[in-house]
Amino acid sequence: MPLTTDEKLLAISHDVVEGFDKANRGVHPGFRPAHAKGILLTGIFTPSDEAASFTNAPHIQRGSTPITVRFSDFAGIPTIADNDPQNASPRGCAIRFHLGEHSHTDIVAHSVDTFPTRTAEGFLDFLNALIATDPAGPHPNAIEQYLGAHPAALAFVQIPKPIPTSFAKESFFAVSAFKFTKGAGVSRYGRYRILPVAGNEYLGEAGASAKTPNFLFDEIKQRIAKELVKFRIVVQLAEEGDPVDDATVRWPEDRPQLTFGEISLTAVVPNSDSEQQQIIFDPIPRVDGIEASADPLFEPRANVYLIAGRRRRSAGKR
Repeated sequence: MPLTTDEKLLAISHDVVEGFDKANRGVHPGFRPAHAKGILLTGIFTPSDEAASFTNAPHIQRGSTPITVRFSDFAGIPTIADNDPQNASPRGCAIRFHLGEHSHTDIVAHSVDTFPTRTAEGFLDFLNALIATDPAGPHPNAIEQYLGAHPAALAFVQIPKPIPTSFAKESFFAVSAFKFTKGAGVSRYGRYRILPVAGNEYLGEAGASAKTPNFLFDEIKQRIAKELVKFRIVVQLAEEGDPVDDATVRWPEDRPQLTFGEISLTAVVPNSDSEQQQIIFDPIPRVDGIEASADPLFEPRANVYLIAGRRRRSAGKR
């Protein structure tokens, strides 16, 4: 995927990467500026019969598709503790569907079913307010002032973000809407949800504080050595009038949720660290049957991932 030729969009994308660097106390060579600490797993995606009713995407028309999945903590600091109550959440889950030689499509999701801002410009303001905040300074400080003027960001910050007992027991959400097409002119908008077959399970404050800094990564390695790790991918479909271009707005829970398919994870990727340095996920689907909506976050996110990915690849191997 190429970088945008829109100079304003490109500048904002670079500014977001630099904003993350400042929030992370500098660049960590070879790592992502957000979700730096991660692990890659391999597995298989099996589509549901239901998915064929709303999309003709290539991975729906096959019996199964090989996948690579990356789980991660939020911060752009590779040594972040998994039980850090402030900086490890929301967790990340990115799925790559391998469609052929140099052909793939991705889902990028995190463990909170919303986003703090509608636009990249708004997100940059959010980052800058965080960077400018002195916790020991007078109140209201920069982030408090920002949140007071931006209710969607305040709601995002205030949503509970409990620490899961395992990546295998966390739910993930692709917060932007996609346009799913089945045949000529038959389209519906929807959002992905990635739901653990094992169910959700979270730690209390005391239980979380007793865990080791790498407990989630240690646990998933031990778990996958003994059993498959499975998730259902569902698509919550929008109804007439639901906004499809605003990641800060959730649709009512009574909207239909159709099963897209199931992923079964089988092993940790050999040389996971070096492979993570190379892989660049793309929030834009770029396949027939699934398109990005008009959500203004799509293009900036794709550019941020690519800018950060090229920088990561240029660093020495880790």
